[in-house]
Amino acid sequence: MRIGVPSQAAAGEPRVALVPDVIRRLAQHELEIVVESGAGEGSHLPDQAFADAGATIGSAADAWGSDVVAVVRAPSATDLELMDRGTVLIGFLNPLTDPDTARRLASAGVTAFAMEAIPRITRAQSMDALSSQSTVAGYRAVLLAAEELDRFMPMLTTAAGTIKPATVLVLGAGVAGLQAIATARRLGAVVTGYDVREAVREQVESLGARFLQLDVEADAEGAGGYAKELGEEEQRRQREAMAEAIGRFDAVITTALVPGRRAPILVTAAAVEKMKPGSVVVDLAASAGGNCELTEPGQTVERHGVKILGALDLAAEMPDHASQLYARNVQSLLELMVTKEGQLELNWEDEILSGACITRDGEIVHEGAKQAAGAPAA
Repeated sequence: MRIGVPSQAAAGEPRVALVPDVIRRLAQHELEIVVESGAGEGSHLPDQAFADAGATIGSAADAWGSDVVAVVRAPSATDLELMDRGTVLIGFLNPLTDPDTARRLASAGVTAFAMEAIPRITRAQSMDALSSQSTVAGYRAVLLAAEELDRFMPMLTTAAGTIKPATVLVLGAGVAGLQAIATARRLGAVVTGYDVREAVREQVESLGARFLQLDVEADAEGAGGYAKELGEEEQRRQREAMAEAIGRFDAVITTALVPGRRAPILVTAAAVEKMKPGSVVVDLAASAGGNCELTEPGQTVERHGVKILGALDLAAEMPDHASQLYARNVQSLLELMVTKEGQLELNWEDEILSGACITRDGEIVHEGAKQAAGAPAA
């Protein structure tokens, strides 16, 4: 069986789906791996590194025409033309928000597995690419905040006096938020975390941060550990309480997402106006509309003297380690699909494979993707 790893540099993606170390491990399964020439350049991995690991360096047609194709982001319509019916595709496919891709994959007869649709169960932790990439994004967000702040992060004692440490508020204590809290603490900031799920308070405090207590009674613990969307009245009261608190912080990092929904507004225009000039907001939810009311996705804007960064896909800004982590996630999923003899064996009774599958036999089979595409649910 042949696994293809195409380059997605033309689409602005510097990460690569498999790295040499992972290719060496997959070689134990007697698999042929074809890497498109230049696929690893954005992650500082030359073709020779892949060749030394046992991969064959080929063309785009070679990679896309493989039995299994591993990507980071969804293929374009042009990419799909290079794929055969029955090909297995693995990657981030945005099943809840990109119905056009799901329709194209079904029409092309591709059996597609979305990394973000892998069930959040113990057995699938090694395949959790959302968490691995969120770890990178949370770390990167703090570095951006530190760079944009015109102040020190840590406390400094000098002959000219003592500089107080910066105060950082992290909204959302999922994987990205907890990594942001840990990183800001390492840089010496005084850190506060907040989440609508009361259960994460202990995790926030275990990292040495304070937990922001708002006078709003709401616990939005959802399935699989994700936050669920609050009701309209709860959101209104949350925003009002949050606006009063936000003005005390030098930097605010927002990470709150609800799968398949627009990101909740946590930082209103009024809250930004209360912040000190020179403060910074880094919005990791910008791709889903943003947690800040004034966020412009992909842009850095200044409002009321506050810089607001509409960060998009920060994991891609650190492609070396992001690729390394993602490749290990893909490896774990591949090993669930492949026998020791290197044969593809898709067990549809397995809840991981059935849960992550988006299209199969020319149809959209994932319930969330069906709803997004307007197809009737089963």
